[in-house]
Amino acid sequence: MKKIIKPIIIFILAFLARSVLHRYRPRIVMVSGSVGKTSTKDAVAAVLATKFYVRKSEKSFNSEFGVPFTVLGVGNPWDDPFAWLSLIKSALALLLLPNHYPSILVLEVGADRPGDLARILRFVTPNAVVITRLPEIPVHVEAYASPEAVREEEFSPAYALPAGAPLVIPADDPYAVASAKGTAARIMSYGVSEHAAVRASDIAFNESNGKIDGMRAYIRTSDELGMCVVHGSVGEIQILPVVAAIAVAQAFQISLTDALDALTGYEAPAGRGHLLAGKNGSVIIDDSYNASPIAVEEALKTLKNFPHSNGRRIAVLGDMLELGRYSVMEHERIADFVGTSADVIVTIGIRARVFGTAAPGVEILQFNNSREAAAVLTDFVREGDVVLVKGSQSIRTERIVEALLAHKEDSAKLVRQEKKWHERI
Repeated sequence: MKKIIKPIIIFILAFLARSVLHRYRPRIVMVSGSVGKTSTKDAVAAVLATKFYVRKSEKSFNSEFGVPFTVLGVGNPWDDPFAWLSLIKSALALLLLPNHYPSILVLEVGADRPGDLARILRFVTPNAVVITRLPEIPVHVEAYASPEAVREEEFSPAYALPAGAPLVIPADDPYAVASAKGTAARIMSYGVSEHAAVRASDIAFNESNGKIDGMRAYIRTSDELGMCVVHGSVGEIQILPVVAAIAVAQAFQISLTDALDALTGYEAPAGRGHLLAGKNGSVIIDDSYNASPIAVEEALKTLKNFPHSNGRRIAVLGDMLELGRYSVMEHERIADFVGTSADVIVTIGIRARVFGTAAPGVEILQFNNSREAAAVLTDFVREGDVVLVKGSQSIRTERIVEALLAHKEDSAKLVRQEKKWHERI
């Protein structure tokens, strides 16, 4: 029955979204890529809101369901029939009644299966596109013929741009740079490369009152220089969404000063390198949203370089899923990084067990699932420990973070805290 109903619902949502877009004609800023889409979308929306009436995708609503939800300005009805009726009512009100609709929509788009972005692009045409990193082995590759096919689809919104429209790409990503040359767009680059039009330099941990509270960097454009601080999250990867947002600001004639002012309140979404107080005086780096090889590498680099640690560096790592035939190879490759980054390695799941094999002399704890790990780790951590927690969504490593919290009220800051997620096993 679901196989019959789902395509019908998708068709209706696409039709309603297309109709609303046709009536109000907002400019569409589309964010695509493999790593950091949600953080980039949030940062871009924060900058554009200084000059325009902006709506952004909620959380990671980036599918052929999530994008129409954003266009229509509604939440996810899940399986509540009354909520679906309310959604239809809201859509009809937008089409039939006068409304103050956003002038810009910042839409995150993602691909889990071949053709996902093609279906979204049938009813949404971007006026500007931001591409995040397109790594050698991207997540979701198990559903595709090759990593190249994933990268091609994630870059595809750029080909839908009108000639001369802004295309914001990572200057440090060779695939994005090469692919951009095949478009008629106005290319604007960002990153740490000297060739980037908007460049981050001197990236470092930010300290306040003797404690690490985020990251900082200098941001340079062609004629301006400023300092940016991202509070609450750690890792060089936290700076890139800000740099991308400033590149978008340049395309929309927003000065660096105004863009940096707009980003003073920006924080990375939940589960992306968030710093939290842990039990027994420990510090948690909550990176539990998801795990791809490049993201795990970045997280381990952050753990290794985290300053002011007078305890152990503990890497709690779950399986990296959706890698298909590249799974064994990528888990073994990441194992080499783990042993040089942590004093204690905690593995969750069968695939992650290999993380402990390349680390002689490092303490290893291994568990089948996150609930088992949480039960043991609550008494294992001690004062001064820095605990990185990362794993694919299905591993649900946020359960470990929740168990390790020093303050239970901080559970509201974690990913997947909605009732529907709690009801899942």
